[in-house]
Amino acid sequence: MVHSVDFFRSFIDDPYLFGKVAANHALGDIWAMGAQAQSATAIATVPSGLESKVEDVLFQMMTGALEVLNEANCALVGGHTGEGKELALGFAVNGLIDDDPAQILRKNGMRAGDVLILTKPIGTGTLFAAHARLAAKGRWVDAALQSMVLSNQKGAQCLREFGATACTDLTGFGLLGHLVEMTRPSGVDAEIDLAALPLLDGAQKCVEKGIVSSLQSANVRLRRALRNQEAMVHHPRYPLIFDPQTAGGLLASVPADRAQDCIAALRALGYGHTAAIGRVRAQSDALEPITLRP
Repeated sequence: MVHSVDFFRSFIDDPYLFGKVAANHALGDIWAMGAQAQSATAIATVPSGLESKVEDVLFQMMTGALEVLNEANCALVGGHTGEGKELALGFAVNGLIDDDPAQILRKNGMRAGDVLILTKPIGTGTLFAAHARLAAKGRWVDAALQSMVLSNQKGAQCLREFGATACTDLTGFGLLGHLVEMTRPSGVDAEIDLAALPLLDGAQKCVEKGIVSSLQSANVRLRRALRNQEAMVHHPRYPLIFDPQTAGGLLASVPADRAQDCIAALRALGYGHTAAIGRVRAQSDALEPITLRP
């Protein structure tokens, strides 16, 4: 059995769509481990107000969430609702993994020579920070939401079929944070090709204006993991490796001889922005495990 929990406040004024994103985000860890979701328990915070209004907001939010959970064959078995200043939703999710240990996807299985594959574009943190300032274009926000409601379930199954050696889903720690979580226990180094990173429309323009998520500063502390940080700090895509993701894609290492076929299969499944973003390298004596390439 595997277990995961996620909870966060709403970032849009659409309770139904927020419910879909929140459920999809919570299921991400389960898919990334190679598990099948079994049950979920909800915890919701709803702003106080007229009883009919509160009930309507809760109904819309849970309708969106239930659509995602039902599609995943994950039973909503209970939950708890309270009042607060902001609308928020989270789930504790339980899953099951096949008895075969080879079916489990872990963070610590990377091998030198593997190709790093990312299944969704990044940039949700900066885009919704810009959205809160009324500085994001509507089409940027719509495209980001479409990416956020895309389930990682089929993507994880595909990665397993192509022999992924390690996998995780991108969430609040951003690309660099999650990559460090994978390289250190795997005993390897890695390099990221900044030019190859798939980005959501408008993400680079937002960071160029200095608009970043409130979580960005905490993630930037991980710059100490970069071997050539000073050389890359002015690259236009550099800030996006720290950008926190909501319902982000899967980051996986795949054997090099199967990587291109895996990418093609993922794109055919609807992950149209899937890209090879770097490689896993043998561990060196340097304290900084990650190298950036322009």
